[in-house]
Amino acid sequence: MLTFDSIFFATRRFAAVLILILAAPLALAEEWTLNNDQSSVHFVSIKAGNLAEVHSFNQLSGVITASGEASVEIQLASVDTLIPIRDDRMREFLFESNLFPTAAFTVDLSETDFSGAEQGGVVALNGTLALKDRQIPLSVEAQVLQSSPDTVLVSSAKPILLSAGQLGLSAGVAKLQELAGLPSISDAVPLTFSLTFNKAQPTAAE
Repeated sequence: MLTFDSIFFATRRFAAVLILILAAPLALAEEWTLNNDQSSVHFVSIKAGNLAEVHSFNQLSGVITASGEASVEIQLASVDTLIPIRDDRMREFLFESNLFPTAAFTVDLSETDFSGAEQGGVVALNGTLALKDRQIPLSVEAQVLQSSPDTVLVSSAKPILLSAGQLGLSAGVAKLQELAGLPSISDAVPLTFSLTFNKAQPTAAE
């Protein structure tokens, strides 16, 4: 027979299990790799005052190591704005991807407290964004959810507000504005991400 006490303690046990599941990516000391096909990074450009357009990158890679070091790398040449000539101009003049092929966000998760996270809960990640020759401290609020024993989802809880000046991209933005004949391109760059990590499979030697 179900009683209030039995339901209460069963609920508490379920909550404790849920918290452990959410903490599992780090607590289990296993390696996780980013699934490019199920991940995305989008950024927004704002031109001519109030015309906003959403762009993305098609090639991402990443890993969460057993020791809690996490990194996500973007192939800058994979920028996709749905306009080929604009893609080419961004590669050449904005990102200079022939000289600086990647941007990377790295963060140490070994001291991050996941124990209080609930399903869809927000975790603060304080890491470093490497772009061109700059190393920029970057704080990100992310939702972390282990949707299955082999899959962890990490997504931005809100847009990350970057600036072209902060990223060392002001000269490239000015060149794009000139080539496109635009009255303005905003310095503000909102960015969002949705990343899927899969548990790395042990090799035969392991």
